[in-house]
Amino acid sequence: MTDPPAATQPLRPAQESSTDTDTAVRDYIALVKRYERVLELSRNLSGTLDLSTLLRQVIEAAIELTDTEAASILLFDPRTGELRFEAVASAQSAGMEGIVVPMEGSIAGWIVTHSEPLIVPDTRSDPRFFRLVDDKTTFVTRSLLGVPLRAREKTIGVLEALNKKRGAFSGEDVAALEALAAQAATAIQNARLFQQSDLIAEMVHELRTPLASLTATAYILLRPELPDERRGELVRTLQNETARLTQMTSDFLDLARLESGRARFVRQPFDLAELAAECLNVGRPQAAERGITLKSEIQTGLPRLEGDRPKIKQVLLNLLTNAVKYNHEYGSITVRALEQDNHVIVEVQDTGRGIPAADL
Repeated sequence: MTDPPAATQPLRPAQESSTDTDTAVRDYIALVKRYERVLELSRNLSGTLDLSTLLRQVIEAAIELTDTEAASILLFDPRTGELRFEAVASAQSAGMEGIVVPMEGSIAGWIVTHSEPLIVPDTRSDPRFFRLVDDKTTFVTRSLLGVPLRAREKTIGVLEALNKKRGAFSGEDVAALEALAAQAATAIQNARLFQQSDLIAEMVHELRTPLASLTATAYILLRPELPDERRGELVRTLQNETARLTQMTSDFLDLARLESGRARFVRQPFDLAELAAECLNVGRPQAAERGITLKSEIQTGLPRLEGDRPKIKQVLLNLLTNAVKYNHEYGSITVRALEQDNHVIVEVQDTGRGIPAADL
């Protein structure tokens, strides 16, 4: 028996092997910790039913898991074929939420269409990069990792991580973000369903006001002793409330779909005194049935306001309707509006039993 040639014996591989093993172990431990964090974040998401809170939690988690400067969520609207920024987290994200991104000619559109993750190391050299987003903000997108949000075998949007802080996006980044996106998509759908069921109950309540007004107004119109001038006012109230009822049902159908993820407000200038007068006319038939007097104390010369007029009218009508409902027979209701410290204050005061201090 002879010893094997010296050349076949390892010279100094032990130290190199140990170093490689240590690195592999550290990488494995880091990977396990990352997935443990994904599971922890997923548990938090599953317990959140408020959509805006949920979206914010998802993008904060995406930034943490991918070690990036920013993240965003775009949700797909099948009615328009567009993607819309619904949540953004970055130091310069002001103005990004609500921006519409077309399906054609955008990175996000490609991800939704192909339902595949995508790494873009240099966005400026990619013709699919939708530059309008950066143009409208002070944020500069250099690199991007996007993954589809899939729920019930449908792609509902895109989760993006922007500008890797150190190095380039890796396969581990893709895997972590995909795991988060899978949980996030399900949570978003659940939050939408919860919001939808809550919306249905709220909408049924909102429909009662114009329906009650229409019923009371129609009853008064049947009275033969009604003066022609008053009859004309009631007819206009019927027209306004019918139009409002139609608009409310249209809004409800839009909101019930909830593909966009949130209700949107239309800002426009309007005259508050004119709006208050409309609301008083709507509430007058119901008040008259209980002998309740409606009073108006609207300051003259109020500035024109800017906001969503139909929704502000809905709020004022809710207050007025409750004031009638919880008032005493032959009581009174006063609607006030005045300018104070660059604000316009609107009040509805009634002679009812009021709200207990503990419930205010």
